[in-house]
Amino acid sequence: MRAIAIAKPGGPDVLTLVERPRPEPSRGEVRIRVRATAINRADLLQRMGAYPAPPDAPPDIPGLEFAGEVEALGPGVERLAVGDRVFGLVGGGGYAEELVAHERTVARIPDGLSFEHAAAIPEAFITAHDAIVGQAGLRGGEILLVHAVGSGVGTAAVQLGRALGVFVIGTARTPDKLERARALGMNAGVVPDGDRFADAVRTHGEPAVVLELIGGRYVDEDIRAVQVLGRIVLVGLLAGARAEIDLSGILRKRVRIFGTVLRARPLEEKIAAMRTFEAQVVPLLQRGLIAPVIDTVMDLDQAAAAHQRMASNAGFGKIVLRC
Repeated sequence: MRAIAIAKPGGPDVLTLVERPRPEPSRGEVRIRVRATAINRADLLQRMGAYPAPPDAPPDIPGLEFAGEVEALGPGVERLAVGDRVFGLVGGGGYAEELVAHERTVARIPDGLSFEHAAAIPEAFITAHDAIVGQAGLRGGEILLVHAVGSGVGTAAVQLGRALGVFVIGTARTPDKLERARALGMNAGVVPDGDRFADAVRTHGEPAVVLELIGGRYVDEDIRAVQVLGRIVLVGLLAGARAEIDLSGILRKRVRIFGTVLRARPLEEKIAAMRTFEAQVVPLLQRGLIAPVIDTVMDLDQAAAAHQRMASNAGFGKIVLRC
């Protein structure tokens, strides 16, 4: 099979098209003929040597999500059949024509959804839904603040918020991204003044939940913006892993701040996240209430250009690789 491998830690040029043996499914696993995958920030960090793959994933083939067809079944597989169109998450190995995954970490693709669109869904929508609903307990009628609203996770969170009946405030570095997010259901948008946004956000209401995809100084502003008993979910660290924050604000407002990742979770937790996604999010996809947002689609051998596109922060939505 063809795959994109990281030759050594470095820039996009270290991504190399290689030939590798096809993987064989073990008990409970299926082999999937990958038709499309998508780019995530974790892939860029892995390429630079800053985010190693977990032990159960290929060490040098990035890629956390996929869409394709079941090609072979391992012993004990009961939920899926050869030929099923599926999508899901893996710890790595998505930039390849074939991969193996536990059958309970994949879901069937809704009818009418292309492989390219399906590949743009798992990481963004599972991350967003697990963070704002599963962990932060977002409820209808509340206010949700979404940073980096033009990112894959950001565009997913906006749509999930709309489907839940919440008021969504988004932040982005450029007004054009805010305008595009309004079409997805964002109710109000803010362009931060440097790292400052709390006062502008509060003119639209005090968020009950903050989906924090930036990190750094944004966290202190989140504390200023959020309502009493607010919840701040830390998902990304684009602005850095360290910040000076006002602890008195946390005490005064009784704010809860917690972090979340998907890739490093044990298998049973990944299965639980996928089963929740299949039960609560896939029906919204089937009814057309939410949809993936694609920035661009490239071929597998254009992975280096795809990484450059993501690093530029110029895109809106997901960057997809066609395998």
